[in-house]
Amino acid sequence: MTAVATPELRARFAARLSELYGREVPAYTTLVEVSHEVNRRVLERDGAAAERLGSVDRVTAERHAAIRIGTPEELAQVARVFGALGMHPTGFYDLRDAHPQPIPVVSTAFRPVDRAELARNPFRGFTSMLVPQDRRFFDEDLEARLARFLAARRLFPDELLGLADRAEQEGQPGEVDAARFLDLAAGAFALSADPVDRAWYTELERVSAVAADIGGTTTTHVNHLTPRVLDIDDLYASMTARGVRMIDEIQGPPRWHGPDVLLRQTSFRALAEPRTFREADGGIAQGELRVRFGEVEARGIALTPRGRELYDRLVAEVDRRAAGAPGRPRQEVAAEVWAAGLPDSEAELARRDLVFFTFAPAERVPDGTEPPRHLPDLLAGGWLSAEPIVYEDFLPRSAAGIFASNLSGRGEMDAAQGGAPRDAEWLSEAIGRRIRVPEQLYAEQRAESLARAAAALGITGGIVLGPEPAVGAVAGGGVR
Repeated sequence: MTAVATPELRARFAARLSELYGREVPAYTTLVEVSHEVNRRVLERDGAAAERLGSVDRVTAERHAAIRIGTPEELAQVARVFGALGMHPTGFYDLRDAHPQPIPVVSTAFRPVDRAELARNPFRGFTSMLVPQDRRFFDEDLEARLARFLAARRLFPDELLGLADRAEQEGQPGEVDAARFLDLAAGAFALSADPVDRAWYTELERVSAVAADIGGTTTTHVNHLTPRVLDIDDLYASMTARGVRMIDEIQGPPRWHGPDVLLRQTSFRALAEPRTFREADGGIAQGELRVRFGEVEARGIALTPRGRELYDRLVAEVDRRAAGAPGRPRQEVAAEVWAAGLPDSEAELARRDLVFFTFAPAERVPDGTEPPRHLPDLLAGGWLSAEPIVYEDFLPRSAAGIFASNLSGRGEMDAAQGGAPRDAEWLSEAIGRRIRVPEQLYAEQRAESLARAAAALGITGGIVLGPEPAVGAVAGGGVR
């Protein structure tokens, strides 16, 4: 019997979801078509430079799905499904205090964590979980009724979970099991035709449209499926030219003349979708909901903790200046701040330890000199070449911005009430799986490459990241 390797199973699942979502939300197909057109244009325009952050084949095939669930038990089941696909919970995102609009969820992203696995198929599942215990959003009575509603539903059939567990534990399921797994998994994320209890949905919607989307229905579904594009500004203009209504602005860092960092995102606005409702008198009526939209993203270089601190300071400065100049486009203000505060070359970003790279010995004519130990000197002297590490994760503020731009109402919250403590450790315990820390994954990739480079160059004691003794980790993983 032919076995299906994990990356192939992951690729098939991504393709199945893409087909499913294209049928449910036809504008998504337009988004994918325009993304492909933009990527071809960038490749023709920039040549090899267009593939600096990933081959065009990888970028064009790349997707992340976004789903929403209600309880730790449901999240643990999602983790089993994604675990069969070689995807691990990575990063913790708390959107309850996010700007511009708090959302009563915490999130993680399931994705491959090995760089080679990401290159083979970088599918991700951004998964948000409701926090009904947070009194800023839900009073005690609503929490209790919501808990009963969520406990009574079953999102994932036992057969799917059994197949997922076997695939994760044993690896490489046969074609028959793989086909059945894909049928059940795709079906679990399809939009249901079951009637929505209008009164219950409306009550939750007063708290948050996201809360209603999660807790107001008996199933889950793909909220959006996001392709990756090489020029998101071109994509935004191209979609607008086709008559597709986009959100007001691109979320994340601005367009500027220097290297792209982290993540830029935008979307077309949530569309009115026909849904069936159950009325208070038990009758059935037709209506519509606006909860699903078409997101697209452009990825840049991953920032180190030092780089992220600088990024956060720049964002705060953009907020300050934009508040003082309400007539100016935020992206215009941000571009000015970026130009003044962020190095505009990869070389300087690397020298200041602001972004993550992997390193390898460069071709160099031997001149009898000994290689230096400090990374900036090795780069300046042509001893090493640097390859940027792509940011594979997400930004809470951008996610909240996308959500807020697609919601019909702002919802209600009482900031005077206490919240419910949630962090990565809590989530790890709740689902029985370790939440990986993105920055640690990037740092490990860098450290491994530096260790190999040090060995190849004969540098004993490892390579020091910066000129100052306390800058960061050396090749062997220590700090000096």
